[in-house]
Amino acid sequence: MSSKDLLESVKKLREITGVGFKDCKLAIDETNGDLDKAIEFLRKKGIAKATNKMSRTASEGLCLVEERDGLISLIEINSETDFVAKNNEFISFCKEIADINFKNKADLSKINKSIMKNNLSVETNLIDLIAKIGEKITLRRAIFFDNSNGENSFYIHGSVEPNIGKIVSIVKTSKKNNNDIGKKIAMHISAMSPMSLDQKDLKKEIIDKEMDIIKAELLNSGKQPEMIEKISKGKINKFISDNTLLNQIWIMDSKKKVSDILKENDIKIIDFTRYKVGEGI
Repeated sequence: MSSKDLLESVKKLREITGVGFKDCKLAIDETNGDLDKAIEFLRKKGIAKATNKMSRTASEGLCLVEERDGLISLIEINSETDFVAKNNEFISFCKEIADINFKNKADLSKINKSIMKNNLSVETNLIDLIAKIGEKITLRRAIFFDNSNGENSFYIHGSVEPNIGKIVSIVKTSKKNNNDIGKKIAMHISAMSPMSLDQKDLKKEIIDKEMDIIKAELLNSGKQPEMIEKISKGKINKFISDNTLLNQIWIMDSKKKVSDILKENDIKIIDFTRYKVGEGI
């Protein structure tokens, strides 16, 4: 790695973790410049914590919702900069794509071949828009919620225009309700970003990876092996509670969990999703 590349990697790691230059340089050296591994290295040393600053978002763009007769579609369209995401021509393009997404039930292969209002395909219009604006634009992901066995609700955080925003959550609940509980749950999902519905739905590799980090951090802090086992169990249980929807503290009442709210309203969560622009790229 060149000196210039090394400094760039250290700078990025500092921005993500908030850790000092010396420790970031050591982490980069130890992990051959792999930022994800460098973050793990710092966490295991007890220097960096799992904060929101570690959520790496390398893209901008918009999330767009369409809702008709209880059916909901969602699509994320990315641009390289927020400046382009606010461009009127980009927004108009995205709106038409959102309509096409709904009609094709979030099938990206069909969307790309679909014909737009100017009688050209989505693929062709996308290439033309990229050439005109001068940034890479991608139709990243899409999802469709039918209403065959429940009721769909959605919530948009950071709304740019009606049905357009930076974070969008959709939830399907088991029956109709008259107190907007579905929308409130969608709002909770947008705020708390659960990884899964419950522990059984949380991927084993995620739990194993977090446990490895917890134990390494405790070991590096000087804890005895017998204490590490006991403390790590408590920490992993908290990690699971914090990241599974049913076990999360309800954002509107800190004395209750989401599972308590469902019992009170006699409903179940059938499915949910949360899109945040650029998340995970």
